[in-house]
Amino acid sequence: MAGQVAIQMDHVASIDIAGDSSFVMGLEAQRRGYKLWHYGPENLSYVAGRVLARAQEMVLRREVGNHFTLADETTIDLADVDVVLMRQDPPFDMSYISATHLLELVHPRTLVVNHPGEVRNAPEKLFMLKYPQLLAPTMISRDAQAIREFRDEHQDIIVKPLFGNGGAGVFHIAPGDENLNSLLEMFAGINREPLMVQRYLPEVRAGDKRIILIDGVAAGGTNRVPPAGEARSNMHVGGRAEKTRLTRREQEICETIGPDLKARGLIFVGIDVIGGYLTEINVTSPTGLQEVNAFDDVCLESDIWDAIETRL
Repeated sequence: MAGQVAIQMDHVASIDIAGDSSFVMGLEAQRRGYKLWHYGPENLSYVAGRVLARAQEMVLRREVGNHFTLADETTIDLADVDVVLMRQDPPFDMSYISATHLLELVHPRTLVVNHPGEVRNAPEKLFMLKYPQLLAPTMISRDAQAIREFRDEHQDIIVKPLFGNGGAGVFHIAPGDENLNSLLEMFAGINREPLMVQRYLPEVRAGDKRIILIDGVAAGGTNRVPPAGEARSNMHVGGRAEKTRLTRREQEICETIGPDLKARGLIFVGIDVIGGYLTEINVTSPTGLQEVNAFDDVCLESDIWDAIETRL
């Protein structure tokens, strides 16, 4: 199928082609004959009823140090392209939310992946609250007294920003740690957003599993093991990816949330599971395709594009 795909992403020069999911999604679209356009959310505009992007035609290659070519900038009307991949990284702030509103004006005539309105309604750490039976003890609050009471009950806790990403700002407050009050004061001085507080799951030492769902169905996963002395297993802070198979409990989690994801037009989703508990549902710019591909000898980006093309 020939057509046009616009990828709204952080600049292509900054990506690691060995692990970036947007890169392989773009390569697969290119293999299928689509013309690629590259632009950042800062280049998105609404003018006289049209949603425009100041974009550059892009060609991708799996060549380290020479993985892309960008043509001169031109303004494109997103109503004229077939698919927009919304792939810029969080934080999920008002800039991100504004972009979803603009892209919703062209969807579904131009298919936006994932559905921009549902992305807006499904921030990673809040969307999972729809499934309390799948969660470890969790609270969302900026009430310092309530957080201290939660800590008194569970002793060993994790505190993290509600709209952060990539493990940034995640703190493990172990029993006897005297830093909780200072930490809450620091967060209060940064913004007015609530925090997510969860009971610490020691099972994280054995790994934090990233599971990919495509159109609501589990397609594979990897186990991300944190380095020694680190509570976070994110790859960019030193986590190590391992081959894994989904447990029955993990399959049950996917089967519980999958139909809802599909109904909402959330085609490519990555969930995080620790010790049989759902800890995040990532819908904004999920990652993990290349790791699963390497371990399981599959091509998940092809499966994603099959799901996209059924909607075109």
